[in-house]
Amino acid sequence: MARTDSAPWLRQTLLTLLCAIDEGVHVIDHTGVTVYYNAQAAEIEGLEPEAVIGKHILDVYPSLSETNSTLLQVCMTKRPILSQQQSFSNYKGKRITTVNTSLPIIIDNRLVGAVEISKNITAVRELSEKLVDLQARGLDKSLDERREDFPAAKNTFADILGQNSRMVELKSQAQRSAQTDSAILIVGESGSGRDTLAQAIHNASKRRNRPFIEQNCHAIPQAVLEATLFGTTRHSFSGAENRPGLFELASGGTLFMDEINSMPLALQVKFHSVLQEGVVRRIGDSKERPLNVRLITAMSVDPLLAVQREQLREDLFYRLNVVSLRIPPLRERRDDIVLLAQHFINMYNKAFNRRVIGLSDSVAGIFNTYPWPGNVREMQHALEGAMNLVEGDMILPEHLPLHIRDGMLSASLMSERLHSETPSLESGRSLHDILSEVEARLVEQAMHQARGNVTFAAEILRIPRQTLQYKIRKAGIE
Repeated sequence: MARTDSAPWLRQTLLTLLCAIDEGVHVIDHTGVTVYYNAQAAEIEGLEPEAVIGKHILDVYPSLSETNSTLLQVCMTKRPILSQQQSFSNYKGKRITTVNTSLPIIIDNRLVGAVEISKNITAVRELSEKLVDLQARGLDKSLDERREDFPAAKNTFADILGQNSRMVELKSQAQRSAQTDSAILIVGESGSGRDTLAQAIHNASKRRNRPFIEQNCHAIPQAVLEATLFGTTRHSFSGAENRPGLFELASGGTLFMDEINSMPLALQVKFHSVLQEGVVRRIGDSKERPLNVRLITAMSVDPLLAVQREQLREDLFYRLNVVSLRIPPLRERRDDIVLLAQHFINMYNKAFNRRVIGLSDSVAGIFNTYPWPGNVREMQHALEGAMNLVEGDMILPEHLPLHIRDGMLSASLMSERLHSETPSLESGRSLHDILSEVEARLVEQAMHQARGNVTFAAEILRIPRQTLQYKIRKAGIE
């Protein structure tokens, strides 16, 4: 086998590995300025790489200092820090908890920087604090008293706005399914309103006066999620107490489980068994308690794709997918955009004591062209920000977030470029070359629609994330 000595080849191999791993990677030079920040780190911390690279770490994370930043500590001591938990706020005010391994980078006995590998445990910490808080408020609470610790389902079908034919049909299907106890699987992108639809179904059902309990399965370790769902008995593991799980707390009502495909596969086996047998046993207990809940699950990706990727067991999919409800993304129901925008404007007029009439024509044009990867929730946040800035009675382009204005410009340029030339065999090129060009154009279009988010672009193209990363590099897309 031929030996490759090319430095660019080694560099590209390293970058490929850094893009493929699930952990965040953050590299600073010896002065504390970021020189590398991968997409996973950006996703964990809710930041854009452009806001981090080239800036000093303390400018990006104002809650850190030279004494509590693991990266800066490694630079000062030249000693690694292994598996240390760290909580901090980024410059947007988002609170994050990670487990970090930080290592010095030393060349010729001289420190040139430090690298940090981070695992996001924010959801785990929040859940742990929630469980500790529930425990501190009294282990002798009755089930009804414990249920009061969970927020009630507030939304009804009247809160689901839309005149689009697909939305009208969705509401009709959901209202019919609310009359039974069959399992429901809701599929919808992030920000499309999966939780709102689940609450509306509960409030239209015969269980409306019983508990509605919601649990997101994303990023929660198997042991924690298992104890949360099924409950524990005293001494079933270190520190455990007699505590009911969510199945018991939701008894008689509805249990809504979001991002069900994030549940560890081993736990999915037990979860399926509970649904099939109709009884639940607390961890460490032999007593069987009858199951009496309406189960609504949800996910943000195509469930068949999740089964194909082995994120969701096939037998569990069939058990959950008795009634299938799909929420169309906002970009596929553009006739609802003005209606939703006016609703949020009216809402913030009351909250902020404003008298805004509506959107200017230019803003309406931007809204109708922008791809809305964050769906209705992204629109709501954009309008909340605009209502903070508006001075007159109309929302203008300068009141919108920059990425929405830039997204509008990029979409126009991309559309013009994609349709400017039609591939033709008359050029003398091979079929392979023509197909490669078309593929590159579609990949670039998806990346523009996703505002550079590889995960979202992969969902648009319906290909694995790693495959898209390869095609991006192959096409030379920045």
